[in-house]
Amino acid sequence: MAAVWWTVAFIVCLILEAATFSLVTIWFAIGAVGGLIAALFGASTGVQLVVFVVVSALMLIFTRPAVKKLMPHKPVPTNAELDIGKTAEVIEAIDSLSGTGRVRLDGVDWSARSEDGSLIEKGANVTVTASESTTLIVRKKT
Repeated sequence: MAAVWWTVAFIVCLILEAATFSLVTIWFAIGAVGGLIAALFGASTGVQLVVFVVVSALMLIFTRPAVKKLMPHKPVPTNAELDIGKTAEVIEAIDSLSGTGRVRLDGVDWSARSEDGSLIEKGANVTVTASESTTLIVRKKT
């Protein structure tokens, strides 16, 4: 009966791994195979669990770092990072002292403040230098 449970655990771990492709449950699937082999050799439930834990832990410790190095890792920039360097138009004068200022970037209105605290008049073109939450940090284009 224990062999059935280990087989089910193995299949569930494989299905989860196939659904996520994140190398999270594959190590436990291999551990379940260890538990299954122990069950087939007549080991007690306690021994089966120890084999499962030890095999899973060893797989995590020794193979995960190597597999992560082999997998391509390409960071995906956020929308805010993609806006840096773009040109926006000031639609409300930017005044750091009064806390006002709005710009239009790619058809979207954003609150804005100047990078150096200077006043930037309405209608000016600015370059986005950073993003803080929903506020763009800008400098006047020269």
